[in-house]
Amino acid sequence: MRRLALALPSLALLSALLLSGCTGAAGEEAPRVGGPFGARPSVVFPDGGPPASFRADEPAAGHGPRLRRGDVAIVQYTAHVWDGAGNRLVGSTFTRGAPAAFPLGALLPGLDRALEGRAAGSRVVAVIPPGDGFGARPPDGVGRDETLLYVVDVLAVHPKGASAGGPAGSLAGVRVTGGARPVLTVPRGGPPARFAARVLSRGAGRPVAAGQLVVVQYETVVWGRRAVVGGTWSSGRPEAFRIGEGGVVRAWERALSGVPVGSRVLMVVPPAYGYGAAGDARLGVTGSDTLVVVADVLGAY
Repeated sequence: MRRLALALPSLALLSALLLSGCTGAAGEEAPRVGGPFGARPSVVFPDGGPPASFRADEPAAGHGPRLRRGDVAIVQYTAHVWDGAGNRLVGSTFTRGAPAAFPLGALLPGLDRALEGRAAGSRVVAVIPPGDGFGARPPDGVGRDETLLYVVDVLAVHPKGASAGGPAGSLAGVRVTGGARPVLTVPRGGPPARFAARVLSRGAGRPVAAGQLVVVQYETVVWGRRAVVGGTWSSGRPEAFRIGEGGVVRAWERALSGVPVGSRVLMVVPPAYGYGAAGDARLGVTGSDTLVVVADVLGAY
């Protein structure tokens, strides 16, 4: 996967964050957001209900890479329903103790609009009316006619098409080309019975640890059929998942734990380390399929 891009605001911007507020259209008062970048913000709502229109403010502007459609942002965020009464909290990474991945272009329309073009290191405050929110099927805790308030700290930006790069390599007869986008060549004949993994190129970042959010580019191929059954290289948009919590197949846990950010890893994955005897019908993987995966480790948080 790709390299981590992290940028923090200047000291002057941090001091400005201690108490920030703004005035919207026609003198509407906005919530006051306090606290430093990267820390859980305090939010003080004005009296009355929310404005009817979308609004996005940037109380702190970062200086890192800018977020474009198809990129993935690593963020800390807090989200409230702004109803003029309890203004209840409906989501926060700070309660989980770990950041989240926001794929730009696949978020709420209001969040996409608020975050596009923002730089890593920025804090963004977005007022999202129902028309720019969840639409007709909101999640539990949010009404379809309720306005949302998001406070989002953009910790890092992973661009579309990002890559760890590296030289060509091989494992158990599988060959991988070098360069920005690796190409897998799987040999004829049956696959090995045992799981195997090899770091083809070792990055210079910190090792991946259990509990972290890991950002990757990858491609998965079925050994016998040589069919691509999953991955991000075709779209160019990285994906993120958490290591060490049972949310990914066993191969990912074993192959990536302890690997430095910026590495390229090749895996041969028998069913016991992949989708097991049940397979995954959605991906077209049967219970007897051995998989081959090449993955670039772009970031870990």
